[in-house]
Amino acid sequence: MTDSKYFTTTKKGEIFELKAELNSDKKEKKKEAVKKVIASMTVGKDVSALFPDVVNCMQTDNLELKKLVYLYLMNYAKSQPDMAIMAVNTFVKDCEDPNPLIRALAVRTMGCIRVDKITEYLCEPLRKCLKDEDPYVRKTAAVCVAKLHDINAQLVEDQGFLDTLKDLISDSNPMVVANAVAALSEIAESHPSSNLLDLNPQSINKLLTALNECTEWGQIFILDCLANYTPKDDREAQSICERVTPRLSHANSAVVLSAVKVLMKFMEMLSKDLDYYGTLLKKLAPPLVTLLSAEPELQYVALRNINLIVQKRPEILKHEMKVFFVKYNDPIYVKLEKLDIMIRLASQANIAQVLAELKEYATEVDVDFVRKAVRAIGRCAIKVEQSAERCVSTLLDLIQTKVNYVVQEAIVVIKDIFRKYPNKYESVIATLCENLDSLDEPEARAAMIWIVGEYAERIDNADELLESFLEGFHDESTQVQLQLLTAIVKLFLKKPTETQELVQQVLSLATQDSDNPDLRDRGYIYWRLLSTDPVAAKEVVLAEKPLISEETDLIEPTLLDELICYIGTLASVYHKPPSAFVEGGRGVVHKSLPPRTASNESTESPETAPAGPPSGEQPDVIPAQGDLLGDLLNLDLGPPVSGPPLATSSVQMGAVDLLGGGLDSLIGGPNFVTPPAAAVPANLGAPMGSGLSDLFDLTSGVGTLSGSYVAPKAVWLPAMKAKGLEISGTFTRQVGSISMDLQLTNKALQVMTDFAIQFNRNSFGLAPAAPLQVHAPLSPNQTVEISLPLNTVGSVMKMEPLNNLQVAVKNNIDVFYFSTLYPLHILFVEDGKMERQMFLATWKDIPNENEAQFQIRDCPLNAEAASSRLQSSNIFTVAKRNVEGQDMLYQSLKLTNGIWVLAELRIQPGNPNFMLSLKCRAPEVSPHVCQAYETILKN
Repeated sequence: MTDSKYFTTTKKGEIFELKAELNSDKKEKKKEAVKKVIASMTVGKDVSALFPDVVNCMQTDNLELKKLVYLYLMNYAKSQPDMAIMAVNTFVKDCEDPNPLIRALAVRTMGCIRVDKITEYLCEPLRKCLKDEDPYVRKTAAVCVAKLHDINAQLVEDQGFLDTLKDLISDSNPMVVANAVAALSEIAESHPSSNLLDLNPQSINKLLTALNECTEWGQIFILDCLANYTPKDDREAQSICERVTPRLSHANSAVVLSAVKVLMKFMEMLSKDLDYYGTLLKKLAPPLVTLLSAEPELQYVALRNINLIVQKRPEILKHEMKVFFVKYNDPIYVKLEKLDIMIRLASQANIAQVLAELKEYATEVDVDFVRKAVRAIGRCAIKVEQSAERCVSTLLDLIQTKVNYVVQEAIVVIKDIFRKYPNKYESVIATLCENLDSLDEPEARAAMIWIVGEYAERIDNADELLESFLEGFHDESTQVQLQLLTAIVKLFLKKPTETQELVQQVLSLATQDSDNPDLRDRGYIYWRLLSTDPVAAKEVVLAEKPLISEETDLIEPTLLDELICYIGTLASVYHKPPSAFVEGGRGVVHKSLPPRTASNESTESPETAPAGPPSGEQPDVIPAQGDLLGDLLNLDLGPPVSGPPLATSSVQMGAVDLLGGGLDSLIGGPNFVTPPAAAVPANLGAPMGSGLSDLFDLTSGVGTLSGSYVAPKAVWLPAMKAKGLEISGTFTRQVGSISMDLQLTNKALQVMTDFAIQFNRNSFGLAPAAPLQVHAPLSPNQTVEISLPLNTVGSVMKMEPLNNLQVAVKNNIDVFYFSTLYPLHILFVEDGKMERQMFLATWKDIPNENEAQFQIRDCPLNAEAASSRLQSSNIFTVAKRNVEGQDMLYQSLKLTNGIWVLAELRIQPGNPNFMLSLKCRAPEVSPHVCQAYETILKN
């Protein structure tokens, strides 16, 4: 009879009966009773009352009974720590048992009892087991060290277990080596700063020797460990690759993927001219293809990993296109992934084959799949120029089928083809217009409206077509409404006499009858442009559009390099770095591929930083009162958006702080952090008398203790313009947090309360991270100092100048507006240092026309001092060299929105004028970055 009988009993008074049976003299009866206890525990009954009775059963030679008792102990030790100490003696005894299985069982259970009180008693038994003569006991003890480290890291380090673990890497038994590597990797992961796995060529050699004899999981641990090693040169990389390659033919797919990860990483160091490089590429294809013959779930994981590999090295699978053709019985998630890879591998050589296949897919019954197939045809047209004509005719054939969803998808992709190849395929517009009535999906309707607006001069009845859309304007989705607004404005600029009524109608619908702020804003912008400067309107609305490229969905290069280091893990399936989905205190280490030694391929731009996650609670905002805010058309201030709140820190002082920076900046208290430099905000709201001389007058504010510069507070809103409220302020950045340091002075005769603040949309999304907190009413002649935390997750709109910030402050008297210029270097983030190789590749990659040259005059610093001062404001020196007596500093910085700026600073000793070259993909930020340089270096 099976053990299922133990799970069927539900008698009352069972605990009492079990207690009696556990204390029976008969061994068989004891064993039966323990089995019943375990069965009750498994189905969720509380049998903790039997703890002392079960622990008494530990004194036995019967291995099965011992296992059951240990299982019970692991489950209940946490809730009964005092009782669990009773079991310690038995552990110590069992660790010296002649039977290695019992010794291993004891040490394994010790690791699973997560009770702090007991851990110190277990150190001696564990020390003995780590040096046990039996490899089975040693391998179990190795894992136990990792578990113990998780409970009490300090104890493990004090007892010297980590050194013993390192010694086990040289063990004669491969399984012991694998477990030692697994334990060290686990510990190193939770303590990224500790250099536990200090790998060198000798230890790598031992690992590679053990690799051939391990179990499959042992091989995975060792391969993952090898992937974290950086060889000293390409010869060592090649030698490791040669010894790892046989793992590609392993039956376990996890071993194969781990081996692929090691090879992909070390290939970075091999020159493409080597014969071995070509051989390795050929060897990598078959195992990846073999993974696609497994069950669908494994296929999906393999395809997600192949997707990354193909983006990094398409040459590996360029001849294997047929493997990715879809089978009729593939699940949808496999089909879509195969489709994606087919497009990535599409080239002039195989495009005919791919198109024939995609056309076939477009007649399938699965709607989602058909849509993707039609989109794929469009992506092929954009990717392989020679095939564009064939793709367009295929799409036209599909439109002729009159299948609704096929037609709609085809129109969406044809819009992109027009963008990629202007003035080439416009002859098909007539066919598209015939299908206008059948479009019911927002994306397709928006695409068709875009086509009509863009080519209005070629379509005789363009105004009628757009008018037909306008009839149900309020029922359309926002996407369609925005597109329709732009298309009618384009039409008006191309045929002004015939469409004046139409444009007035759409502007009125967008601005007066709509609740959508985006639509209203765009309507007002067009309205103003058309009424004030039609020539400018033409330049803006009918501007030359940049050509689109096919690789819009490629993973950003630095992220791709990081994901290649995580092949075979969840990160490679999600296509996200672990930091994006792993929660908890564990430090997630950012991995990257080793630098290329033999060839210098250029790489793309560095990674853009993800925006911080928004949190729930919204700060108070200024109420939208029509009478206060006035007519929107006459205001330069749109409705500001507040970002999520951060922890607010407000400093309140009754008297005026004469020292400008608050007392903290002078005394340097226990939590004192030197803020990075901040440039000078423009005094836009100040009276005429206080010009720039006031702003640059450094005597009015005392700087912080280090070389980092914070501008003295300037008057942003004079009392005469704000009914007695005077606002002065400056911006600071400290340890990654941006704040606006405000000084509010009440120069009126009445008390001021109910303060709130809002920012208009701005170039970098600056927004208050918390409400403006003035804790007590502001009495006449009283001044209060407040530090308002800011974040950069607000709405974005390009301002002129770029660093212009429009602010609204409300109190119980009125709403007041002012503008100020924030210094750009409050947006320089702390992780702005780029790797040398990446710097070089990115510098080459950014077009020369994006380079801007500036001269910084009268700067008395040498190269060292300049570098150190800039670093305090998050401008990092990547490399330094001396050319013909000139010091050249190569520097990088990153803005909060992920834009990287690369700089070359030339300093001639004895010459106070520096030359600064800046390169950036968004060249409009360069003048402001130069201004930041000047402010930091001169203050």
